Order: sequence, then C-alpha cells, then structure tokens
Amino acid sequence: MHLGHVAVCDAGGRLLASAGEPSRVVFARSSMKPIQASVSLAALRDDELPVGMLAVMCASHNGEPVHIRTVSNLLRRSGLGVSALRCPADWPLDSGARARARSRRRVLHNCSGKHAGMVAASAAAGWDLETYLRPSHPLQRRVVKAVLLATGLARVELGVDGCGVPVHGMPLASMATLFARLASPERLGPIEAEVVRATSAMRAEPYLVAGRNRTDTALMREVPDLVVKSGAEGLACAAVLQTGLGVAVKIEDGGDRAAGPALIRALALLEAVDTEALARLEPFVRRPVRGGGRVVGELSADFHLRTADR
Repeated sequence: MHLGHVAVCDAGGRLLASAGEPSRVVFARSSMKPIQASVSLAALRDDELPVGMLAVMCASHNGEPVHIRTVSNLLRRSGLGVSALRCPADWPLDSGARARARSRRRVLHNCSGKHAGMVAASAAAGWDLETYLRPSHPLQRRVVKAVLLATGLARVELGVDGCGVPVHGMPLASMATLFARLASPERLGPIEAEVVRATSAMRAEPYLVAGRNRTDTALMREVPDLVVKSGAEGLACAAVLQTGLGVAVKIEDGGDRAAGPALIRALALLEAVDTEALARLEPFVRRPVRGGGRVVGELSADFHLRTADR
C-alpha cells in the first residue's frame, strides 16, 4: 500500500481540493522542467527553435533513439557536442534502449534534454559553460526567480537534484499553484511567452517528453487539454488548461509506480479525464502486477478529494 498527498490549486494559489497533507514539503525534481526550460528558452533567444527540441528540454526521456537524436541536434544547433553536458553518465530508462546501449553516457541520462537547453542557453548568453550547474550561475539565479514568481513564495529550499542541477523544495500546494500558472501564463510576466511555447511543445510532442509506456506521454496524447510532468520519488503534476487548475501528487514513500495512477485518479475526480479516455488509459490507471512471468494482480488508486470548504 502506498500512501500519498494531493493538492489542487488555482492560479491565485487558493487550495481548492486535497487529500492527505497538501502542505507536505517536497522537492520539485523533474516536475520543474517546464519552468527551467522556459528560462533557458528566454536566454537562448531562438524564435525558430523546432518544437521537438523544446519538448525534449522539458523531458525526462526514455533514452530511445528519437530522444538521443533530438538532444544531439539541439546541441549541434548551438555549435556544441555531447561533451558539453554536465549531467552524470547513465543508462536509458527504457528497457529496450538499455539493452542496446553499450555503456553509460551523459546523453542517455533522462535529463540530458534539460541540460542541453541549459548549456545552449549559457552559450547564447555568453555565460560560463562549465559551471551552469552551480546555484550562483546566472541561469540558475534566473530559474530561482522564475520559481518564486510561479509559486508565489518568498523563498524556496535549494538542494541538488539527481542530475546535478539545483532542485527546489516547497509545499506540495505550491507545486499545484505553479502548474495552475502554467495554464494561466499571464501571471508569469517576463517568461509568459516562453512558458506558452514550452507547454505547447509538450502537448505537440508528448513522446519526446517521456516515451514508450510512460504516463506523461499517454495522458497528454489522450487528453490534449493537459500538460503533465512527473518527477522522481513519486511526484506527478498536471495543468488543466480549460479550467486553469493545477494538480500535484506526492507518494509518501517515493514509489513512482503509484504516482501515475494517483494523478489519473485525481484528474478523473476533477472531471479533467473522461470515461472514454480512462478506458484507453487502462494500463496506466490499473498497473499490472506480475509474478512468475504472468499478470497476477493490479495496482490502482483509491481515494477521494476533500474540498477546501469541508
């Protein structure tokens, strides 16, 4: 059994519905990538950047050939090679891609698209390329300003993410507010236009955001009204564009296998995913549990949201 927390907020930061403890402090992990990519895009100043390259800047990709090719092309567009990446060398997330990989490589890391965008932005702005991971780097300082603007917070905690960049800690409800503001980007001031481009790219190229057998890709393919970005340790977030709501889910024990079903359950309760889409998303709604090489059970989410006035 996985326990967890849910927060649903509007762009004004009002908590509209929740489960568990919406004030639970979490690290944003990869769910921050739409904001990070928007800041990189602003520094990059490339009005003709292909949509796929922008989508992979927002990605926690599988490391499939299409992802690696897109990351490499993004770097090449800025006159850079994969040696410019400062993320750790890693194996692909996708089992098929992992079987074909001969060794760990930086470009195979699921965050290599974000790093490619950051180093390309640094090159365009004339900032140091070797130190773009440091909190003191001009790019990372701009990211923090954007995070504060997107959450409405006066400060956030800073840590180090698995890929080496600064990671931002905040209440789960603040992550929901951030995603609500992705749906209402006029509140994001200097990066409004870049956020619109980034979220549009994610919706246009959802496969590049994650890949085969991934909840983020499946949800955005089935429900074009959603912008979905999951993060490590059981975090999953979504912006509902039509209603302007932001939804953030955190699984208490960090169990990633539970985050997708929980997010879909929350979106269904909010009527952001209809019954027909739920039927098509069945493998992600009820994840199969295997034993002895066959399906012996399933993992599903079962909770209700309480509204703020209750």
